[in-house]
Amino acid sequence: MSEKDARTGTLSGLTGAEAKEFHNAYMGSFLLFVLVAVGAHILVWMWRPWFPAVGGYSEVSDGIEMARQMALAYLA
Repeated sequence: MSEKDARTGTLSGLTGAEAKEFHNAYMGSFLLFVLVAVGAHILVWMWRPWFPAVGGYSEVSDGIEMARQMALAYLA
């Protein structure tokens, strides 16, 4: 069993002000994480949509092949 902290009388051992400060820091970092994740998903969607277009993924494959050829020509 958990014992309550003698200083504050709570299980976490934080005072009310400390708990609010921790909550604000946690929510801020969580919001930042969500924004970065949403941005990453948007960029991936722009790169390769999750549902293929009318021509399918062959259009994307052509672009990848062209990029590969350009990279090889650059390295050669």
